[in-house]
Amino acid sequence: MKESLGATGLVLNEPLLWEKDQKGRCGFSLPRRDVDSFPMDKDVTGDVPDFPDLSEVDVVRHYTRLSQWNFGVDTGMYPLGSCTMKYNPKTNERQAQTPGFSGAHPMLPTSLTQGALKLMFELQGFLAEITGMDAVTLQPAAGAHGELAGMLLIWAFHKSKGSHRSKIIVPDTAHGTNPASASLCGFRSVPVKSNEQGILSPEAVDEVMDEETAGIMVTNPNTLGLFEENIIQIADIVHSKGGLVYCDGANMNAVMGIADMGKIGIDVLHLNLHKTFSTPHGGGG
Repeated sequence: MKESLGATGLVLNEPLLWEKDQKGRCGFSLPRRDVDSFPMDKDVTGDVPDFPDLSEVDVVRHYTRLSQWNFGVDTGMYPLGSCTMKYNPKTNERQAQTPGFSGAHPMLPTSLTQGALKLMFELQGFLAEITGMDAVTLQPAAGAHGELAGMLLIWAFHKSKGSHRSKIIVPDTAHGTNPASASLCGFRSVPVKSNEQGILSPEAVDEVMDEETAGIMVTNPNTLGLFEENIIQIADIVHSKGGLVYCDGANMNAVMGIADMGKIGIDVLHLNLHKTFSTPHGGGG
């Protein structure tokens, strides 16, 4: 790739605006004032910003060239770790920007937010029905936050029974953030290797599941993109020792509407709405 200023084609070399400074150039002129100037104390005005002298076209071309280097869902596939990101239709993005939702102040009284509250209440019911869960909360603000909320539920479950379990089973095919969420709740992660088929075997779980283990964190489909076909047997093993099964929903795209997580032994599940559904990417999810 040749060394030159970005002008046409894929030339990823653009100088800073300060490097393009040309004294005397002007991109915008303020209208002449019709009042006398008034001297102000320097403590009020501060130092003059060190802005470069540039024409309007210099600035427009600079930011336009930088924008052409952006890579996103409109220019290519959206790879992000182990997660299955999908394309959000533009109409969905526009609906998410509806002023009644996007512009609602968080401190508005409930009398002025009935529409938003109705939408969220009904959404909770829809999500519970499609996942097979008994209840859903929209409180977590992002995927990792959802993991933490789920693990806190498991911690609270055992505490309510007077049990203080210290371990969580985390397979090597689970979402990479799982050990951190478990650690924040005071659990020690117990790693388990997948078998030759790339999935978790019941025998491997049975070896490490005991009365000190609060449960297991599985990602299904897992990080290799494979459905954990032994999940029912694994859930039975964990439940027999009083533990709970947590499912990371990072890859729920593949099974949404097909697999009923409640019926295959999942006790706690989090969904990434920016992955499986259509909330805008980059907002936490």
